[in-house]
Amino acid sequence: MIDSAPDASPTPRAGRGVEEREISIPPIGLAGDLRVPSAAKAIVAFVHGSGSGRLSPRNRSVAEALNRHRIATLLFDLLTVAEESDRANVFDIPLLAERLVAAVRWLDQEPAVAGLPLGLFGASTGAAAALVAAAQLDDRVGAIVSRGGRPDLAGRALDRISVPTLLIVGGADVPVIELNRQAFARLRGAKALEIVPGASHLFPERRALEAVMGHAAAWFEHHLVSSAAEPVETARSKQ
Repeated sequence: MIDSAPDASPTPRAGRGVEEREISIPPIGLAGDLRVPSAAKAIVAFVHGSGSGRLSPRNRSVAEALNRHRIATLLFDLLTVAEESDRANVFDIPLLAERLVAAVRWLDQEPAVAGLPLGLFGASTGAAAALVAAAQLDDRVGAIVSRGGRPDLAGRALDRISVPTLLIVGGADVPVIELNRQAFARLRGAKALEIVPGASHLFPERRALEAVMGHAAAWFEHHLVSSAAEPVETARSKQ
């Protein structure tokens, strides 16, 4: 593939102390939205799955919550419009992980966020891609959060993950709970499993997404921002 330069003239949109820019990630020009609050303390890249994209209302809500904690966010499309037409690409974890690694490399060259502690937020198949990418990026990734994810699809990468990882699953999403428990057992680093009572796969229930926001913000604050983080292993259910 031929490298292409990132968009040299992104459009900034400032509001409430947050600068938002539409960006293009090389080498194929994946569209993204970079939001950087003033005095940002960390950056989290969102990894969508199951055919979703950067306009996912759920992930955008979580991103805005992180922005309020002075954590910058990148939401971007992992697939081109043409690639989205082939459903198999949604489950091509190596491809999605490759796109995420390229996005991280782009972030490391972006003056507004270069050098900030990096976290990954994955949903559905995107959670598996986040884990696979983290295994490839060595110690660049400081924390991972999965929302209704399929970490089991990360395969052998699970056995190499020492990055602090939080798995969030809806209490009514029974099959996915078991898949997350199996993946949880294989993770090597600091880890936690949070089950949100009564929530289904997409967390549409009242206050379910707010619970996700709270868990994610606390995890990233502790493992990306705090220098006193200590490895822990917990599995909590509030049912």
